[in-house]
Amino acid sequence: MKTAVISGGNGGLGRALADLLQAQGWHCVLMDRDINGLAHSDYCTPVEVDLTDPTALAQATQQIIADRPSIDMVIYNAGVSQIGPFDTSDARSHRRVFDINYFAAVEMARHFLDPIRASRGVHVAVSTVAGFAPLLNRTAYAASKHAMQGFFGSLRSEELPHGVHCLIAAPSFVATNLGNPDITPDGIMRPGAAADGVDYMEPSDAARIILRGIAKRQEFIPVGRVARLSALMMRVAPGVYQRLMRRNISGN
Repeated sequence: MKTAVISGGNGGLGRALADLLQAQGWHCVLMDRDINGLAHSDYCTPVEVDLTDPTALAQATQQIIADRPSIDMVIYNAGVSQIGPFDTSDARSHRRVFDINYFAAVEMARHFLDPIRASRGVHVAVSTVAGFAPLLNRTAYAASKHAMQGFFGSLRSEELPHGVHCLIAAPSFVATNLGNPDITPDGIMRPGAAADGVDYMEPSDAARIILRGIAKRQEFIPVGRVARLSALMMRVAPGVYQRLMRRNISGN
């Protein structure tokens, strides 16, 4: 039985990905700070861990590697958003967004590098439209996702000689936490909770597109209509994209 490790595994998209993979016979290791509602089974191992704690992350990954016969895919799905203008933010919150969205994924990749090489498996970074295009009132979030895409896009060339694929999935707005933002005073919130999003997708629809792209070894997987159009416009008319983005997000 192949094993997929999914960070942010108890979120809407993480669960949707796990449901589809389990239906295909995969065992899913779901890593999250909160694993309430997840149950151990032949197809699921919940792992409670704070990904931003280096010691806890190292211990968790070592245990996962020891427990599973192989690690065939790692999906870097954990993340947070932050909404608000840059002039009201501070350095601590900016670093916090990077700790969760970027550095936690990088350290996970470091721990799983050899097992994925051994299985000739797949790293899948779950980014966002903000990972390749600007997004109003999300400077830290967009920067962290740009960094994530830069890392995994560069890692791709290093790992290809080992038979490893590094793929990037970029969903637009996925309705994972609408009505339940759990927002902190500095604007950090759970993903999929933004009230100013457009053309929201259901997690199950996004998961199907991502897994279809993985099956095709598609290096960049735009997820949803907004993501596809945004990727095209950023290539051919970035100025038009920015004007449309500001109008749709701000209403101006």
